[in-house]
Amino acid sequence: MHIQQGQHTGTAGAAQTHSSIRDPHHAKHDHSVIKPAEIAVGVIIGRASEYFDFFVYAMASVLVFPSVFFPFATPLDGALYAFVIFSFAFLARPLGTVLFMEIQRRFGREVKLTLALFILGVSTAGIAFLPGYASLGSAAIVVLSLLRIGQGIAIGGSWDGLPSLLALNAPPERRGWYAMLGQLGAPIGFMVAGGLFAYLLSNLTSAEFMDWGWRFPFYAAFAINVVALFARLRLVSTNEYANLLEERELQPTGVVELTRSQGRNIVIGALAALASYALFHLVTVFPLSWISLHSIRPINEFLEIQILGAALMALGVVVSGLIADRVGRRTTLGACAVLIAILSAFVPMLMNGGVMGENIFILVGFSLLGLSYGQAAGAVTANFASRYRYTGAALTSDLSWLVGAGFAPLVALALASHFGLAYVGVYLVSGAVCSLAALRLNRALEIRD
Repeated sequence: MHIQQGQHTGTAGAAQTHSSIRDPHHAKHDHSVIKPAEIAVGVIIGRASEYFDFFVYAMASVLVFPSVFFPFATPLDGALYAFVIFSFAFLARPLGTVLFMEIQRRFGREVKLTLALFILGVSTAGIAFLPGYASLGSAAIVVLSLLRIGQGIAIGGSWDGLPSLLALNAPPERRGWYAMLGQLGAPIGFMVAGGLFAYLLSNLTSAEFMDWGWRFPFYAAFAINVVALFARLRLVSTNEYANLLEERELQPTGVVELTRSQGRNIVIGALAALASYALFHLVTVFPLSWISLHSIRPINEFLEIQILGAALMALGVVVSGLIADRVGRRTTLGACAVLIAILSAFVPMLMNGGVMGENIFILVGFSLLGLSYGQAAGAVTANFASRYRYTGAALTSDLSWLVGAGFAPLVALALASHFGLAYVGVYLVSGAVCSLAALRLNRALEIRD
C-alpha cells in the first residue's frame, strides 16, 4: 500500500522552491496551511483505493480464478495455483519501488505517478477483460500472471511519501492517532469489496456470476484507482507539498546506499509487524478459501460476517491510536503480538467449531487485527535518518507485506489441507515470535545508539 509525490519541474517551480528554502518566512507561509489532518486525507484516499483493489483480486482468487483459469485442477489445487499468482504482486512490489524511485530522480514525481497510474489501470482493466482457460488455454494463466505482476510494480511505484510526511508533521503526543488513519483503508476496502461480491453472489445465478458478474468489481477497482491516484497527484504536486517534502528531505535515495547504511533498520522494520501482517490474511483470505472448499455454508453469508468483522477492525484501528499515544506504538505492537500468539492456539478449535466457532474466530480475529494493524505502519521508521526515510519507509512496507502476507494464504491453505488446522496456528505464532524479537532488538538498538 503506498504512493509517491509529484516533483515540481520547470524553472519557475525550481526558483520558487529555492526561494522558499532560502527564506524561512516564505517557507513558513507556504507550509502553515498544511496541517496533519490535510495530509491524512491524502493518505486515507490512497490506502482505501489500494486495499479495495487488493481485496477484489484476493476474493476473486478464491471465488473465481480456480474455476475460470484452472478448470483442469481439483478445487484445492486450483485455489493453491491461484494463490501462487496472488503472491506475484508482493514479489514485484519492491522491484516497482526501486524502479520508480529512479524514474522520480530522473523525471520527477508527476511522471512517476502518472506512469504508475497507467500501469495499474492497464493491469486491473486487463483482468476484467481477460478470457478464461476455456478460450485461451494456458495463455490465459500467463497473461493473468503478467497482469498481477503489473499490479505489484504499479503499487510499488505509486508510493508518494505522504505516510512519512504525516508521521513527521504529527504532534509528538498524537503520533499514534495519526499513524492509524491510513490503516483505516484496510477495513474500508474490505467492506466495500466484500459487500460488492456478496451482493453479486446473492443476486446472480452461479452461471451469471462466473460468466460476467465477477468482472464488475474489477471495473469498479479500475475506476476507483484512477480517481484516487489523480486526486493524490493533484495534491502532492502542489508547490506547498513539494516544498514541504523537500524541507523534510523526503526524496529518493539510492537503494545500494540505503541498504549499506540502513540495512538493519529495513530488516527490523519488516519483521516488527510480522504478526499483524500474517493475521491479516488469516482472517480475510484464508477463511474464505477454507469455507468455500470445506463447508456448505453460503459464501455470501460468510462474507457478511467478515464485513461485520471489518467494521470491528475499523473500530480497533481507531482505538489503537488512543492506546499507542498513551503507552507507545512499540509497546502496543508487542502486546498485540502476544495476543495474536494466544489466538493462534484456538485456531483449530474455532475453525472446526461449526458456524458459531467460525464466527467467533472471524470477529475476534478482525478486532485484534485492528488493534495491531492500526500501528503496524511506520512503527520503526523513525530509526531512519531523514535522508533515507522516504525510500526506507517504502521498502520496509514492501518487505513487510512480502514476508508477512504475500504467501500467507498459500501457506495457510496448504498446511490446513494437508496437515490440519493446528499448523495454521503454528504459522501464526511464528509471526508473533518474529515480531517480538524484532521489537526487542529495535529497543536494544535505541538504547545502544
